[in-house]
Amino acid sequence: MNRLFPVWRRCAAVWVTGGLAAVLSVHAYAQAPTQRPAQSATQSPTAWTTSWSTALQEIPRIAEPPPLYQAPAVAGRTVRQIIVPTLSGTTTQLRISNRYGTRPLTIAGVTVARSAAGAAIEPGSASVVTFGGKREVVLGPGMEMDSDAIPFKVTRGAPLTVSVDAGSDAVMQAWHRIAGRVSYVSSEGRHAGDIPAAAFNVRFTQYAWITRLAVSGEHKGGLVAIGDSITDGLRSTFGADRSWPSELSRRLAAAGATPMAILNTGISGNRLLSGSVCYGDSLESRFEHDAAELPGVHTVVVMIGINDINFSSMPARRGLDCDTPHKVVSADDLIAGYRRVIATAHRHGLHIVGGTITPAALPPAREAIRLKVNEWIRDGRAFDGVVDFDKALRDPAHPDRLKTSFDSGDHVHPSDAGYAAMALAAEGVVPGAKR
Repeated sequence: MNRLFPVWRRCAAVWVTGGLAAVLSVHAYAQAPTQRPAQSATQSPTAWTTSWSTALQEIPRIAEPPPLYQAPAVAGRTVRQIIVPTLSGTTTQLRISNRYGTRPLTIAGVTVARSAAGAAIEPGSASVVTFGGKREVVLGPGMEMDSDAIPFKVTRGAPLTVSVDAGSDAVMQAWHRIAGRVSYVSSEGRHAGDIPAAAFNVRFTQYAWITRLAVSGEHKGGLVAIGDSITDGLRSTFGADRSWPSELSRRLAAAGATPMAILNTGISGNRLLSGSVCYGDSLESRFEHDAAELPGVHTVVVMIGINDINFSSMPARRGLDCDTPHKVVSADDLIAGYRRVIATAHRHGLHIVGGTITPAALPPAREAIRLKVNEWIRDGRAFDGVVDFDKALRDPAHPDRLKTSFDSGDHVHPSDAGYAAMALAAEGVVPGAKR
């Protein structure tokens, strides 16, 4: 496999609680073997660092899904998606995934280009992506594949367009449901090389198939944020890339910090302990694939648990019940799950930071669980560091609620200003960040 991981790593852990920072020593851990590697199209000694990533979730497989869960028709068409790299490089690699597919996925061609307005690309900027020297690739069910090295310059923060010509029988079976931006599907035919947007007459707001962009060279590595909708950036301004990891990336660039990737593998609705037909595998079960195994990553920030606490109280629904299982969890259940995630991170030699669960105007019994979990995250010393997102966002007069200016309006998800405040709090856990 075309990836290099250090066998050990020594980091400084910064605890950010109440605005005070104390530096702790974190000892090295041996790397665990990769359990589900993707196939590489080439076997070169290139060291890759992930520059952009997203996490997939299975699309509910029911006969008549509600419109929110209906994927666009893609057979014999081109799917065009826009991604924003967080690390520059002169050589690039893409990963395509059929991770949750139950049937083979045929890709007839892929290009990467510099984005112009909407679905258009800049003339002369497109590069063909190959897999083992071939443009067409067939991925069996559950299979993922890394492309050949692409001689394509990537600039941090400059949007890229990835165009995928889907095979004549292709079906979208998985996606990242809350992409926070528009993606496009063309009319019938292969349009990956099209410069104008004219052929791309269908819009959707998910990511599909392309799950990772990596760059080569000597870099400082990467930090990956993994969690639920509050990491995913739900209810931030659509199309503005205002999740807290994206805000953190911009803050570091503006501060002149040594370039480092800031990655987001949050999934809206995700839980620590339970998977969902709508909201993806549990964070515990997907942590290795979606965080620990990303090339070049040395730090992980985990923020999860509010949906575990809340979903037990959601009413059961006929047909598609996204909140099932309606499992009642205790603070001790969540703490045990956190400990298992921490152990996985340490087996991979990663520095793992815990984010406290933010206020959500919970009823007393559920609020007691949140408070107990947060107390353990702050004081349990099981994580290598802590970001106190709870303190960053709560209303000092009503600590069970978000500060009004940080509330998007649903009393759970932050506003753009709230996500910016989370990025400020998280800046302290980034190795070498200027503060």
